[in-house]
Amino acid sequence: MTELLTAAQMRAIEQAAIESGEVTGLELMERAGQGVVEAIFEEWPELAERRGPAPAPPEYLGKDEERRAVVLCGPGNNGGDGFVVARLLKERGWEAEVFLYGDPDKLPPDAKVNYDRWRELGSVTEWDDRGIRDAYEGDEVSQFLVIDALFGTGLTREMPDDTHEAWNGFMPTPLIVDSHEPDEDRFVAIDFPSGICSDSGRDFGALPTHLTVTFHSAKIGHHMSQNCGSYGGAKGCGKLKVVPLGLPQVFPKGCVELLDGRKGNLNKKYSGHKYTNGHALILSGGQGKTGAARLAARGALRIGAGLVTVGSPRSAMFENAANLTAIMLRQIDGAHGLVELMEDERLSAICLGPGMGRGADTQTMVFAALKETRPTVLDADALTRFELKPEALFDALHENCVITPHGGEFARLFPDLAEKLNAPAATGPAYSKVDATREAAKRAGCIVLFKGPDTVIAAPDGRCSVNSAHYERSAPWLATAGSGDVLAGFITGLMARGFSPMQAAETAAYIHVECALEFGPGLIAEDLPEQIPAVFRKLGL
Repeated sequence: MTELLTAAQMRAIEQAAIESGEVTGLELMERAGQGVVEAIFEEWPELAERRGPAPAPPEYLGKDEERRAVVLCGPGNNGGDGFVVARLLKERGWEAEVFLYGDPDKLPPDAKVNYDRWRELGSVTEWDDRGIRDAYEGDEVSQFLVIDALFGTGLTREMPDDTHEAWNGFMPTPLIVDSHEPDEDRFVAIDFPSGICSDSGRDFGALPTHLTVTFHSAKIGHHMSQNCGSYGGAKGCGKLKVVPLGLPQVFPKGCVELLDGRKGNLNKKYSGHKYTNGHALILSGGQGKTGAARLAARGALRIGAGLVTVGSPRSAMFENAANLTAIMLRQIDGAHGLVELMEDERLSAICLGPGMGRGADTQTMVFAALKETRPTVLDADALTRFELKPEALFDALHENCVITPHGGEFARLFPDLAEKLNAPAATGPAYSKVDATREAAKRAGCIVLFKGPDTVIAAPDGRCSVNSAHYERSAPWLATAGSGDVLAGFITGLMARGFSPMQAAETAAYIHVECALEFGPGLIAEDLPEQIPAVFRKLGL
């Protein structure tokens, strides 16, 4: 299990280790700096070697004019990490130019020690915004590093005015963060690119970077992207490398979990019969609006539900029948027909919303389904129908429900939370998507899956997880019509099999991205369920 931390939680972990005598703050800073340098050379092995006609031995410590680093140190411990990095690069033959934002006499004790150690090797230039920009723009060395050790996890407000010139000077180069040209400039951030809020991912004037090196565990902001601005969250971090510091793997209560595919037993029950693996019911829209339900039904069947039935109004029976084979079809006209069908206790989960429309019939069907208190997934129109009076929906929801809003649907159901999420941040950590989803789950009284590349899943009791489609799991082609319907089907199928609502939502969200990655660019929603066999094989099922 991988935990995502807030800045305060990370500080608490470090402080507990220091107070226990397991490690000193100075040792942690040295490990951090060493980890950054190792991560740089792992990412770009050519930077670890001296350039020139003759190969250099690994222990080469001389000056190499073609290799230069500008290290931007801030007034806190992130700046202390920067001084360590500068010293270690110097020992590897790099020319390092260090700038300090702030008064060296006001540095925290450990950072001050490393400031003094660096001063024995090289100079520290007082922060000069325009001078830093001019130095960068005029540099012609073939291997150039910019180390951002300015604010790290500590920034909760807009970048200071006297950093704008430097940041604008750096801006053109790192926009294409996957480039690996041998003579390009490289930008490396320690903990976070300065200008990103570590708790929310909010962009406060960030500089996008090629590589971000953080410590012990990733932070929430590393895996956020929606409502974060142009270069907030994962969009500004480039590649993310987590470096261990030798701290105990003990995490504070209430941490957010990063999904990694290790939750839930996806193996089907091979004893018994098809009903042993559950029977999922997916309600369809009327004529011309049936595709979404069939996508959800195919998802439910592929992910392992023993049986799947599409419940269709009379007007759409022929349309659905012509496009279904392994999936069964039943005519359901209105709430009365649904109640009659639900008398069959073998129906173990139900999905409402995809393609159903926003009329009064949808509302009555939702209420009828919720009255049965069986595992229920509400998506799309089943949510939007209640935008005028969301409290009516919240009153009817129960603990066996999962609702799956995207950003627009979330704003309709929780307008006050969406307003907070989009509002300019005051002093202090910005309100995050994690915060909003947790509040929404508590208000709704059920599992809320807030969709996006940074999908957040929360329970009323505060449990929370993030399914991140960033970095090596980035799948932008998943933003295609109908993909959300398939996700609703995945959740319904897993709930039909007996997964708890939280476990079903987490597992389905993870598998959803894995299916997109398995197919690759060119994906359409119909392709997603068909990737499940290959994904399951990769998971060892």
